[in-house]
Amino acid sequence: MATMKVYLLLFTAFFLSGLMQLSTATQTAAAVAAPAARVIDAKAIDQAIAYLLMFAALFVTYFSH
Repeated sequence: MATMKVYLLLFTAFFLSGLMQLSTATQTAAAVAAPAARVIDAKAIDQAIAYLLMFAALFVTYFSH
């Protein structure tokens, strides 16, 4: 059981570090790009958050059983 917790912790750390890399890459690319009017699609952002939450719930339920 302890090894499962270690694997879950490592997976969570790698998953969150990947999300942080995506975040910083987006900020860097936005800073380098020429300033242009960007349209933010709120529906796409909501859908992405929903997918991330479902993905997290899947792994929590998988590892809890």
